[in-house]
Amino acid sequence: MIGLSHYLVVAAILFAISIAGMFLNRKNMLVLLMCIELMLLAVNLNFIAFSHYMDDMAGQIFVFFILTVAAAEAAIGLAILVVLFRSRRTINVQELNGLKG
Repeated sequence: MIGLSHYLVVAAILFAISIAGMFLNRKNMLVLLMCIELMLLAVNLNFIAFSHYMDDMAGQIFVFFILTVAAAEAAIGLAILVVLFRSRRTINVQELNGLKG
């Protein structure tokens, strides 16, 4: 039987992988966006696990709102990334200093 602690361990591992990915890779903007999405999925897994454990649907409904915001964030982030790549010909974070102001 898979218990609550198993889901929490998997979510903690996913969250730790995303944090490690953000600190180890500071150059590629696409990988940074993927790490943010992985972090949101780890949080969603926690919401679903606790919602199922407490027999309350509020956590699962909240996950739908988080997924909607994450999809919008991914779409806007990728659109900005495509525009920056067309103008600068790179997605290296250190070379994208044109937004400083």
